[in-house]
Amino acid sequence: MSTKPNTKPKILYSCYYSRSREGEHFIPEHVFSYQISGEMIASDSKNTFHSKAGDFRFSRRNHLAKFTKIPPEGGEFKTISLFLDQEILKEISKEYNLKADKKADTDAMFSLAPNPLYKSFMESLISYLEVEEEKNEALFNLKIKEAIHLLLKVNPELKDILFDFNKPGKIDLEAFMNKNFHFNVQMQRFAYLTGRSLATFKRDFQKVFQETPGKWLLNKRLQEAYYLISQGNPPSEVYIGVGFEDLSHFSFSFKKKFGIVPSSLNHK
Repeated sequence: MSTKPNTKPKILYSCYYSRSREGEHFIPEHVFSYQISGEMIASDSKNTFHSKAGDFRFSRRNHLAKFTKIPPEGGEFKTISLFLDQEILKEISKEYNLKADKKADTDAMFSLAPNPLYKSFMESLISYLEVEEEKNEALFNLKIKEAIHLLLKVNPELKDILFDFNKPGKIDLEAFMNKNFHFNVQMQRFAYLTGRSLATFKRDFQKVFQETPGKWLLNKRLQEAYYLISQGNPPSEVYIGVGFEDLSHFSFSFKKKFGIVPSSLNHK
């Protein structure tokens, strides 16, 4: 695997030679992506999104998602992704007086219709991405700005997404956690996405669930894992899906709670 990043803003050119299940991601910035080769399967708490070679996609900031990257047979998985930096978006908003008119009601990830302008722009980035990153920061800033203007030209309805700078508002904590417990992200992320400070999140969580967030998440994930494995799913696939990073830690926690190793459920 090779990944060539640039930061503030970030443009990623990613290559994978084998199937990669990267686990969970908090999407901090809007992302404009081009699938060069291979396939990507992404899922949030509501939908599963499938992207194939030649597809363009848009991922909205402040969402949680799981990604599986699948290279073509005998080939490489390749994508270009542009992280649309909030500071640059605010500069453009101020310079051109662009504001969100209404709250956009779209999925966390969605396809953008193929367009020759998108394709030529993405292909023009490849040679720049092969140069040392430290020499490209100023150029990448310009390219991010170009991408934003291009998105507005081809898909003007994205204005209501790109220039909505609001932070997540306070939402139903119980409903959110029951939908998103399987995302293995830091507690601060859960707090932010529910519109709370970390201290308020922990206090509200205790009131709602009568348990600390850490203990509740562990038990919830183990219960879900027990059900999935009992239905015939292999532990080696289940542990990531329910929010564990490490198979050995998952197996230890599972045995401690249920008194049996996960694989023994498949033989009952």
